Amino acid sequence: MHTEVNETGRFERTLTIQLEEAELEDAKSKAARKLSKQMKIKGFRPGKAPRSIVERMVGADELRSEAIDEAIPATVGAAIDESGLDPATVPSVTAVRDRDEGGVEVDVLVTLWPTLDAIPDYEGTTIEIEPPVATDEEIAQQIDGLRDQFADLEDVERAAEDGDFVTIDVGALADGVEIEQAAAKDLLYEIGSHSFFPGLDEILVGASVGDVVEGEGTLPKGFIGDEDVSVRLRALVKEVKAKLLPELTDEFVSDSTEFETVEELRSAIEDNIAAYKANAARSQLHDQAIARLVEAVDLELPQALVDAEAEARIRNLLARLESDSIGFEDYLRIVGHDQAGFVEEIKEQASSALATRVVLESLVAIEGLTVDDDEFAEAYESIAENSESSADEIEQMLKSSGQIESLAGDILRGKALRRIADGAVAVDADGNTIDLTPVAVDEETIEDDIVGDDDQDEEPSPETEE
Repeated sequence: MHTEVNETGRFERTLTIQLEEAELEDAKSKAARKLSKQMKIKGFRPGKAPRSIVERMVGADELRSEAIDEAIPATVGAAIDESGLDPATVPSVTAVRDRDEGGVEVDVLVTLWPTLDAIPDYEGTTIEIEPPVATDEEIAQQIDGLRDQFADLEDVERAAEDGDFVTIDVGALADGVEIEQAAAKDLLYEIGSHSFFPGLDEILVGASVGDVVEGEGTLPKGFIGDEDVSVRLRALVKEVKAKLLPELTDEFVSDSTEFETVEELRSAIEDNIAAYKANAARSQLHDQAIARLVEAVDLELPQALVDAEAEARIRNLLARLESDSIGFEDYLRIVGHDQAGFVEEIKEQASSALATRVVLESLVAIEGLTVDDDEFAEAYESIAENSESSADEIEQMLKSSGQIESLAGDILRGKALRRIADGAVAVDADGNTIDLTPVAVDEETIEDDIVGDDDQDEEPSPETEE
């Protein structure tokens, strides 16, 4: 066997492997044994017929073709080892040619994992971010949300509006026949909540006490069958009640919150909204800083690598859908894609994620980043928090399963991402620097539905996925 290595792309190599005819002889014997197991040859048990008889029955050309197929996998593996290449994907045979002097030539495409010798300077990159400042409207919305929790209802002598509560007797008719299981009496319902039958909110707006209102609606599947049913909704309005929000006073604040005055409450809400926005802005800074750097590098990913990543993502998605008993066609309808559009989107996501990973790993190598024991320990603790195992058990599990290198890669990519983000400068639309220094949010003082979701405190994944 003779092998030549040719560079056919920045991260692709083509191995041209020459196999002499004599080297195919052993493969012909193996191929003959396989073929004989599939054939019924009089006088011989399956797999026991001599090669000469098998060759006479299938023909010399067919046996030689089967022998080439038999020889290629082991030959390719040996050639890759000999060449010292480290494939990033499964190598693919692109051509098989007969040689004039006998034997065959096999072309094998080997895709390598991309690496970069240099990274553009990322220090001082400016990223425009919306300043993390709480607006008066946002503060008012949070305060009104608190007041709404303590609101009273009072009867009003006017037509019902969005946000009002009405007491109604409601029913539904299909083809003129009343549906008993869809009827309700003395139902207290908030207009605009859309928490009952679709169509009910629309017919109640503008209704007054004593009115009987009708309109088109929908009964969800399960009421009278396995499908949604179009019906005629009818409701008698018995009462119309408006929310009466408590007056915003120091006394109300003291009785209903941890604060003593309106000013203290307002200040705390303002600080928490600003902190929440700052957390979101830091995530945006991370994402845009790495995206800007990826755009700046000279990197064309091998198509085979993108295809392999896309196929892996699709397989993972299909497995999740199967576990959730969701059909693929149903999923496509939910996300609003046809199959071609779905595949194209997956390939774009795969390409973006791979490019990000290549840049981060190249930065790790160029700047010589390493993982110390404390960082490993912190990672074990983090994993243990979301499992039933201790940090020590997580460590032993990862070591015994050979996943320590994978964990180290995750940690290193995270360090590289933080370096890139730390080198970026957040500015507003006028170019003024924005301070995104993390600010502690006191989660005990204001409930989550007032201050917002604190999940933004988490660091973004080092492998950004679109």
